Amino acid sequence: MFLPVAVAAVLALTRSMSGRAAAWVWLTTSAVELALGILVAVSSADAPALRWEERVEWMPTVGTSYHLGVDGFSAPLLLLTDVVFLACAVWAIRDRDRPRPRAALFLFLQTACLGVFAAQDLLVFFVFFDLSIVGMYFVIAGWGHGDRQRSALRFFLYTFLGSLALLLGFIGLYLGSTPHTFDMVELTRHGFTGTPLAAGAVLAALVVGFAVKTPTVPFHSWLPPAHTDAPSIGSVVLASVLLKMGTYGFLRIAMPMLPDAWRSFAWVILIVGIVSVLYGALVALAQTNVKRLIAFTSVNHMGYVVLAVGAAGLAGSSSAQAQQLAITGATVQMVSHGLITGALFLLAGVLHDRRGSYEISDYSGLAKPAPRFSGLFAVAAFAALGIPGFSGFIAEFQIFAGSIGATAVAAIALPGILITAALFLRTVQRMLSGPTERLAEGFPDVTARETATVGTLLLLSLAIGVVPGPLLELIAPAARQLAALVGGPA
Repeated sequence: MFLPVAVAAVLALTRSMSGRAAAWVWLTTSAVELALGILVAVSSADAPALRWEERVEWMPTVGTSYHLGVDGFSAPLLLLTDVVFLACAVWAIRDRDRPRPRAALFLFLQTACLGVFAAQDLLVFFVFFDLSIVGMYFVIAGWGHGDRQRSALRFFLYTFLGSLALLLGFIGLYLGSTPHTFDMVELTRHGFTGTPLAAGAVLAALVVGFAVKTPTVPFHSWLPPAHTDAPSIGSVVLASVLLKMGTYGFLRIAMPMLPDAWRSFAWVILIVGIVSVLYGALVALAQTNVKRLIAFTSVNHMGYVVLAVGAAGLAGSSSAQAQQLAITGATVQMVSHGLITGALFLLAGVLHDRRGSYEISDYSGLAKPAPRFSGLFAVAAFAALGIPGFSGFIAEFQIFAGSIGATAVAAIALPGILITAALFLRTVQRMLSGPTERLAEGFPDVTARETATVGTLLLLSLAIGVVPGPLLELIAPAARQLAALVGGPA
């Protein structure tokens, strides 16, 4: 976990290192991280308990320790983090915009992201959660474009406010536990011992904090400007990794530590998920800027996760199979969204790098001058709308099978899939087909390096869509345990 930040410190202090050397150091470090991530994920398969557990006393007087571990929820996201950061390193290998500080910043951000998904103590989780906000602020403000300073500030204030709500929730969990502790494993094992009113208040603080990060309606307004003005690789990390911290928090903290309160208020979570699915798709349909369009589809796709975890709370012990399906589908959706949306944001970045515009109306007939770009964009668009054969279909099938199995109300969100299909097909038609006009004339096609980066992300999505078994088996033990906790007494 600390290898990236250690290398980042070396890069930051070695001012004599050339930008090209720094870029290769970043790439090499990310490749090593991915190898280690694969080792961790493979060794965590079928494990009912935490693997790779580390625990060192930190502040024993307040019941907190440096506690890390990996299970079926964290392993896929740790692996996703390593894949995404390696893709960013490959994509930026030839970028000459202050490569040394950028490499150091992204390596620092990688450690922060890994720390969030490996943390098994609330204060350790909170420290890494806030560090990820700081890292992304400097990515947007330092390497973005447009009104980047304003967008970075808006991102920071919104998400930092959410982290303060989380801190209140964590303090509430500490005060409501017997004995008082911040350890996630102990809090899950012993449960919240406070009153139902206190449990509801703590859950509200946690839901607000995680909803801002996800983001769900109505806490989503920071997302489109942050994506629009962020650099390509910044948008990729923000969408593929940082947004997952919110939905991961539901699975890791809110649901298992407050199962009774979660069941009581699951209908609220379900409604928020349905609204996010439909609102994100409808607003994306109205966009003329391709990057804002992809950003709003993130609200839609993360809404599926919120829908699933809300439905899991409504299922009850009699629908354990539906609960497990919904929870597993939510986890697969996080991985799937990271791969597919990461590819889409990289391709959107190509438009800005080549022609300085994200406007859909500025391009027509790109298929003729840029066949490789057009092919990759079309495949990514079809993968994002959930076509069978890609990871999105596996995720959405499980989410809706589990959610509708828990409550028929979840079917209200089904039109979101149709709207998403319509908006992506319309975008593909407008940008890729027809006569080659405006900024599409003479458009330089993607290079071999760019093709390999985007193609790898899409191939991973295809692999999950065709052979989902290994990922599902990795998630299954953690999903069963969480379903048993949230299901309540028979």
